[in-house]
Amino acid sequence: MSAPGIVDLRSDTLTVPDEGMRAAMARAEVGDDVWGEDPTVRRLEEEMAGRLGKEAAVFVPSGTMGNLACVAAQTRPGDEVIADAQAHLFFYEAGGTAIVAGIQLRVLDCVDGAPDGDAITAAVRAPDIHQPVSTLLCIENTHNRRGGAAIDAARVHSAARAAHDHGLRVHCDGARLFNAAVALGVTPAELVDECDTVTVCVSKGLGAPVGSVVSGDAPTIDAVRRWRKRLGGGMRQAGVIAAAGLYALEHNVARLAEDHANATVIAEAIDGCPGATLRRPAVATNIVLFETLTPAAELAARMREEDVLVSSMGPHTLRCVTHLDVDAAGARRAAGVIARILSD
Repeated sequence: MSAPGIVDLRSDTLTVPDEGMRAAMARAEVGDDVWGEDPTVRRLEEEMAGRLGKEAAVFVPSGTMGNLACVAAQTRPGDEVIADAQAHLFFYEAGGTAIVAGIQLRVLDCVDGAPDGDAITAAVRAPDIHQPVSTLLCIENTHNRRGGAAIDAARVHSAARAAHDHGLRVHCDGARLFNAAVALGVTPAELVDECDTVTVCVSKGLGAPVGSVVSGDAPTIDAVRRWRKRLGGGMRQAGVIAAAGLYALEHNVARLAEDHANATVIAEAIDGCPGATLRRPAVATNIVLFETLTPAAELAARMREEDVLVSSMGPHTLRCVTHLDVDAAGARRAAGVIARILSD
């Protein structure tokens, strides 16, 4: 929880468990998850797989590990994976896919981060011994660096079907998939029914302290579980944290709409401010990205002086992320501070 009076918009990973979540964690039934004997972990995995319409799931410590394990489980060293040029997989995962999975990324510049079928067809490598083999498409939904864009089911389906037509599998980095579902008014399963694997973070807008869940068909999830072990992600009495994920799914999904509304308040305050350009995804969620003429670090420092914390996404790009620890009053106050500083 932020200090009193501080509106912390740096990330939705900064949420802390409320009393109800802490109580659920304290009374969690636990066992050794590496042995498959933690009943709370199993319930979380079953719940997530059911919500996404998938056969099986595995609880992992982080979304980065989940993405890496999914890539490694569905490729061979030397293969090529297609992803958006602004993807989290490309920007923020420390080159793990190259170092660990031995693959290279082919990045496409896509509207809101979702490639269309023609772009995928053009990116798939020809069967040529001089070229890597294209084996996997990665989609991010919502898309962080594209301004929290929610990618609708039709666009996901079009991309996935084009990939499948060329023999590629499809992974969805759905760290904020439930934000996308709420914003689009659909179930999460509808957004990933054409995806072979999907990673969902329970530690972002859903408010749990740690963890992600990877879902997919049973054989692939078995392979992901093996990769979790290789990567050092096997956990023991993990039911203590899995209970937080279950609580989040039960209590914190519908309320994501409040975060989206609060982000809109901030976006509307920024829109039209001199020296600021708001990024406008087709469907916005809880992330507000904007470019500035003044260096981002300078503006962020000025906002911090007034107890509004934002993050720099580049030399002239700032990001605000709303979450369950920022209420409507906090969003309004932050919007006023940000707009005033941008207009000075």
